[in-house]
Amino acid sequence: MSEDKEAQEDELLALASIYDEDEFNQAESAQGGEIRFCLELPPDFKVVTKGEMKTEYNVSFLPPLVLNFELPADYPSSSPPAFTLSSKWMTRTQMSALCRRLDELWEENQGCVILFTWSQFLKEEVLDFLGIQSPLEVIRMGSKGAERRKTDSAATALPSCPFEKPEEMIKDITNEKCEEKLSCSQPDPRTVLLMDPRADLLPQLLDFDEVQRQKVFDSKVFSCAICFAEKLGSNCLCFKECQHVYCKACMTEYFQIQIRDGNVQCLNCPEPKCSSLATQLQVKELVDEDLFARYDRLLLQSTLDLMADVVYCPRQFCGTAVMVEPDTTMGICSACQYAFCTLCKMGYHGVSHCKIQTDDLRQLRDEYLSATPAGQKFMEQRFGKRVIQKAVEESFSVDWLSENCKLCPRCGTNIQKVDGCNKMTCTSCKQYFCWLCMAVLSKVNPYSHFNSPQSPCYNSLFHGVDMNDDEDAFWSDEED
Repeated sequence: MSEDKEAQEDELLALASIYDEDEFNQAESAQGGEIRFCLELPPDFKVVTKGEMKTEYNVSFLPPLVLNFELPADYPSSSPPAFTLSSKWMTRTQMSALCRRLDELWEENQGCVILFTWSQFLKEEVLDFLGIQSPLEVIRMGSKGAERRKTDSAATALPSCPFEKPEEMIKDITNEKCEEKLSCSQPDPRTVLLMDPRADLLPQLLDFDEVQRQKVFDSKVFSCAICFAEKLGSNCLCFKECQHVYCKACMTEYFQIQIRDGNVQCLNCPEPKCSSLATQLQVKELVDEDLFARYDRLLLQSTLDLMADVVYCPRQFCGTAVMVEPDTTMGICSACQYAFCTLCKMGYHGVSHCKIQTDDLRQLRDEYLSATPAGQKFMEQRFGKRVIQKAVEESFSVDWLSENCKLCPRCGTNIQKVDGCNKMTCTSCKQYFCWLCMAVLSKVNPYSHFNSPQSPCYNSLFHGVDMNDDEDAFWSDEED
């Protein structure tokens, strides 16, 4: 008995030195404990969902296979350890095959300590022993086969072995490897499922894989591509898409500058020509609450700005995002009930022309004409193609009138000077006026304005008039 006790103590001490605290926990009240085995998956191992849509995921880690054991007083001289096997993703049939293999290993090594031998098998040989290969099929709850599996004692993961029930495995001779190892009629009572068979397994697999990847990353040393300092992964940030790594100190300063400047769409990898974006969780981890709130608000606003059917209420105290119906220029704010024109942002005016400022009209025209075809299509969707065309035409008309016409000083009618002298007559109110200084001229003697030495336009009746060769000939003394 003393020899068995000593052998048990030595074995437990050896296990504690081999595995860390996350992998091995020794029981306090008895000679026993728990070992968690994360199986070593081959590179590019994939999980595939089986259902209406087939989706593929790369995983590096699967939830552990757990061995709980208790050492009897006459172990290892006579009795084997009492144990249970549990898993989230294996079927009870597969775990039963593993239990039988552990029994076989004890029979082959009876009288010797066996826990390390079991550990080596469960950690390194399970995938090959069960014939589990990539891709690992997972049936998602809600698919056609899921209801049938609710009453089965197996979990929702389907490795490469296609069988679900032991009797099916016995009858089929096309998979002799599986038939030989999985030929019992009842699951071993030492097997335990760690989750409800009706639950969706895929999120559990992906979450565990993400956590384990982060643990591995945190324990490695990386060189920051900005400050070139060597730091642990726990002090670094890795962009998910490109896998470029930078220290958190550099990225915190980078994020803070971009968010303060309002460039929330530019929190991308600093590597030149790299378009990988930081996730919201990564940003939240590195900046304070106020700055993240600004980032979250601006990100939402920039996303809404890219939607052709969303505009903002023009009232300064409101600014609520408003959904606009297609082919209309009317928006109705859900917060303040303000009905407005989406083009001029004034109160809705129906089919009447927009009273839009010339500068705003010109800005809209220039933005449309300088945009890419995709950008022009977006603006047409947002404001309406008819409205855009009308704005462009009106803007060009305003520019042309501004460059080529002057307003009558009496009635404000646009007057274009085609030829002739600088004494003009309004086509609307028949008022005489000077084209040069826009002064109103006397109807009795309008030319006195150009003949009086005190007038600013003295002797300028034909100032600025181009006299070409033909006109010179017309006004020559020979023709007079």
